[in-house]
Amino acid sequence: MRVLIPLFDRFTALDAVGPYEVLSRLPGAQVTFVASAVGPCRTDTGSLAIVADASFEDADTGDILVVPGGPGSRAAATDVSLLEWVRRIAAGSTWTTSVCTGADVLGAAGLLRGLEATTHWSATERLASYGATYSARRVVVQGKVVTAAGVSAGIDMALMLAGLVAGEDIAKAIQLAIEYDPQPPFDSGSLSKASADTVELVRRVIAARKP
Repeated sequence: MRVLIPLFDRFTALDAVGPYEVLSRLPGAQVTFVASAVGPCRTDTGSLAIVADASFEDADTGDILVVPGGPGSRAAATDVSLLEWVRRIAAGSTWTTSVCTGADVLGAAGLLRGLEATTHWSATERLASYGATYSARRVVVQGKVVTAAGVSAGIDMALMLAGLVAGEDIAKAIQLAIEYDPQPPFDSGSLSKASADTVELVRRVIAARKP
């Protein structure tokens, strides 16, 4: 099973690495990070890079496509070569997925039209421009298209996919192997739970980022 994860400038690390940690443990899985050119791609903080081992020209088929998000997703959603590659891979994939604002890329590629989808809570209004309807669910499955909410939701999405692909026993074993048993110290992990002050603080941080 070939898993393809495209990278672009200023993607969010956990959007890509969270699903990687789960899906790379599927029996027979081969995970490949792909970009416009082979080499390192910088995350949104600039202090971390992940190496793409294949270019868009090199990777022409995949069973699972996982598109990460991040501050760079708006620019990525205008990258013609990336969008053409996403459409090409999605046409033959078993599962086409996004994490966080990776939904912008799927949407710009025309893959969310007429579907329910989710994304980071700060970007929900953009889904309508792609012909999609926002859902507040953490993971949304619409046929073979699966979207996950912000960042950490990519792990939940990948575990769900593991269950669908390899069965519940394997998915549970992967969950135990990575000891994914969330017990956060604060109950502030969703828009419905966070205080107004926390929401405003995050909005300011996001607004301060360069587009």
